[in-house]
Amino acid sequence: MTMLRTLLALAASLPLSLAPLKLASAQTGEAGYRFSPVNQYDIPLMAAYWNPIIQYISDKSGVKLTLKIARTSADTTAYVLTQEVEFVFSNHLFSPEREQLGWKVFGRRQVPPIMGQIVVPEDSPITRLEQLKGQEVAFAGPEAFVIYKVPYAHLLNSGIDVKVVFGGNQNGALAQLFAGKAMAAGGNSQLIEGYAKREGKKFRVLWSSEPFNDLALMVSGKVPEKDARAVAQAFLTMHEDPAGRQVLRRTSEMVGLPMDAHFIPATLSDYTAYRRFYQSAPPQLR
Repeated sequence: MTMLRTLLALAASLPLSLAPLKLASAQTGEAGYRFSPVNQYDIPLMAAYWNPIIQYISDKSGVKLTLKIARTSADTTAYVLTQEVEFVFSNHLFSPEREQLGWKVFGRRQVPPIMGQIVVPEDSPITRLEQLKGQEVAFAGPEAFVIYKVPYAHLLNSGIDVKVVFGGNQNGALAQLFAGKAMAAGGNSQLIEGYAKREGKKFRVLWSSEPFNDLALMVSGKVPEKDARAVAQAFLTMHEDPAGRQVLRRTSEMVGLPMDAHFIPATLSDYTAYRRFYQSAPPQLR
């Protein structure tokens, strides 16, 4: 655990942009590009996971990337929607309107499919979804697809009216749950499992959705093909390089991912389940 804290501190000390939101034009190749992953963890753990990966990708590809995240997943997605970033790791861009923005899928992590879930602590008196009617349920934020939109859509479609509480990210939602400020929490099965490993917590899963592929690595259509190809190649071959494999194993251990987690090629067709969701989702979640 002492070693893990040391790694977290070192990784989190690398460059990280948390600048106030403002409209910005795309950077040039010489200046580098900004990479925004959805906030799946709190800020220190996000930095600890992504900074070593981004440093490796920058060195390997010869294309400078800088991590750019905001305090919440909704604010980070706002960077994307206002064109402040050029590369993302996200599942927030598969609605019909956002597919028109020109983002191209090139990869994803090779990990088991993820599911939206509704969970309670293992010792909770809540054993059925119906018992949540009128109760506080914590979610990451209004942009979170698997953690919020998928489980909340199921509650709405089941006629179970709950009081929505946002925690900013998965860790924040679970903190609300264990602090007694919510009776249940929406979750991403991958992140719930990782949290349980890191924090020694046990959950009861009240409901799980259909499986979805892990988040997508995507590039803006404004990035020159040469730079986009170099970055993609570095991500997709990272596990074949001993140095890259070491970074992947170390960062995966930090967040509770499988030790062999790595990046593989992907296309828009890998995200059909996401696109199908929007065809029948409640109007307020589309």
